[in-house]
Amino acid sequence: MIKLQDVVMQFPGHRALDCLNLSVSAGHVYGLLGPNGAGKSTTINLVTGLLRPTSGSIHVNGVDVVAEPEKARNLLAYVSESVALYPHLTGTENLQLFSRMAGRRLDVKEAGSCLDRAGLQELAHARRISTYSKGMRQKVGLAIALAKKARAVVLDEPSSGLDPSASHDLAIRVRELAAQGLAVLMASHDLFRARETCDTVGLLVHGSLRAEWAASEVKDRDLETAYLDIVTDHNKSPVPTK
Repeated sequence: MIKLQDVVMQFPGHRALDCLNLSVSAGHVYGLLGPNGAGKSTTINLVTGLLRPTSGSIHVNGVDVVAEPEKARNLLAYVSESVALYPHLTGTENLQLFSRMAGRRLDVKEAGSCLDRAGLQELAHARRISTYSKGMRQKVGLAIALAKKARAVVLDEPSSGLDPSASHDLAIRVRELAAQGLAVLMASHDLFRARETCDTVGLLVHGSLRAEWAASEVKDRDLETAYLDIVTDHNKSPVPTK
């Protein structure tokens, strides 16, 4: 559903991505880990069409992101670290507004169904966004993805700033998106939450994918040790894929 092949992103004096190959299938959650400056945000900006790669190809459900950006964007939903919503509107009104921008009109019942599926309590649907916690705003972002009927979702540090309970709840909602057949690409610094949420975790260091693990086959401590070893010495050979 999301496929990057031999992607290079060169900025003046800096290569942000170096022959990146990465794929996320439908129903799968891929966690992209890495330190600051590793290239995670660049990868997300390329997938969402905000940047054009220097070379290589990026496809969403077979659609070339560079050649057909609007068609590709229609298949994607993006949830940022801090979801930008209109504070004076309610959760329902925000969802209806963003759905209209995407070419869909939702009545209150349909909007409520999407918000319910995203995990937002019914009592909050009619409250203004200005009264929401960050975790609640993230759920509205997930509801926008559901309402858009996106085929793939890109999440940029979705659990940043959330307390453990809200972060765990968000992880459950992301798993539910995948269970509905969406492909999910999630950039994160949180190794432990990524292992809980994702099917596969990949480690990006200085623009190169240095390792991949099946999340179910690696323990928290082993993942942390491997992460620190690779980041500390990024010139060592890539570790074998598990």
